[in-house]
Amino acid sequence: MGDEITQKVEEKSKLTSKGIAIGIAIVILLLSSALGGAIADRLFVIKPLDYFVKRAENSATGGALQQRVLNEESVVIEVADRVSPSVVTVAIVEPQRRILEFNPFGGGFQSRIEGGEPQDIGSGFIVSSDGLVITNKHVVSDTGAEYEVITKDGKEYKVQTVSRDPSNDLAVLKIDPAGGNLTPVELGDSGNLKVGQFVVAIGTALGEFRHTVTTGVISGLGRGITAGSSFEGFVERLDDVIQTDAAINPGNSGGPLLNSGGQVIGVNVAVAQGAENIGFAIPINIVKDALNEFNRSGSFASKPFLGVQYQMVDEETAILNKVVQGAYVVEVIEGSPAESAGIEPGDIITKFDGEDVRDTNGGLADLISKKKPGQSVSIEVWRDGETLQLSTNLSEFSE
Repeated sequence: MGDEITQKVEEKSKLTSKGIAIGIAIVILLLSSALGGAIADRLFVIKPLDYFVKRAENSATGGALQQRVLNEESVVIEVADRVSPSVVTVAIVEPQRRILEFNPFGGGFQSRIEGGEPQDIGSGFIVSSDGLVITNKHVVSDTGAEYEVITKDGKEYKVQTVSRDPSNDLAVLKIDPAGGNLTPVELGDSGNLKVGQFVVAIGTALGEFRHTVTTGVISGLGRGITAGSSFEGFVERLDDVIQTDAAINPGNSGGPLLNSGGQVIGVNVAVAQGAENIGFAIPINIVKDALNEFNRSGSFASKPFLGVQYQMVDEETAILNKVVQGAYVVEVIEGSPAESAGIEPGDIITKFDGEDVRDTNGGLADLISKKKPGQSVSIEVWRDGETLQLSTNLSEFSE
């Protein structure tokens, strides 16, 4: 029996020795592989494990990127499907007129009919089921024309009334909801927007391609732009507008700028001339305030009116012409507060109610907008080298 125990101990010892030898061999193999890889890396820039590591990393990264793209696509699709029925095309209907044309190559005078057919000019969106539509004022600026609203399903509605906001580039169109199912949009909050936030724009691009969907981000906040032209007698300062790189083309004006939840956060209003991927939208909180006033009183808040057409004189122009900086009066509107004050063409307005015209980004128009109709104001003008102190009462602006 003692021999059997001795034999088992010897066998166990051999197995243990064998296991140790195998373990040592594995360690040596691993060290050799690592050393060989390091040598290959140093001498031949060969990284045998990189292929497998990078393949795994690329697989994980590619999967995450693909998932992010799919998520973004699904958001855009969902927003477009949900909001498009509330987005409309605004069309103008000009009166029919017969035009005579002379053909110099023979045939004499020929006549043709022009107008009478709707022409797409802008966009808008439904804000109430009883037929209120928001768009830009400049889209419906022709007071002598008729307008139509066309929904996504092709239904056409004649615009019964057009109410223009004198303080903003906004207008409310009233249509008869009978015979249709008008779906209003959900208005969001533009008070907490962030630069880089994802946005979607929907509208009739170029006045031709209805319900065009574009995407981008908010690329700037608190911008100030000037709409109109002082040479044409109309300058409107739009402050605190949203800048976006979502493609906004002529015809998109009046359409909604939406967040990823499908809420309207702005009204597309303008494109920066000479630039790419820079568009602007009026914050929806401004629209909500104007709409509340409209629903309460049936009209927008009145706008103060002075009655001058002007051009701002900058420092360089002032030095070259030996005049002062300010608002150069091109024309005085007949019967206006400016005429009552004694302002004449050629005058340069330097101060308005004690404030220097040169100290504001929006010039004279910005200072006037801060006042109320009927308010008495003082006006300092420069005329032929003399400074005159004038005063008047502002009136109410009317279209």
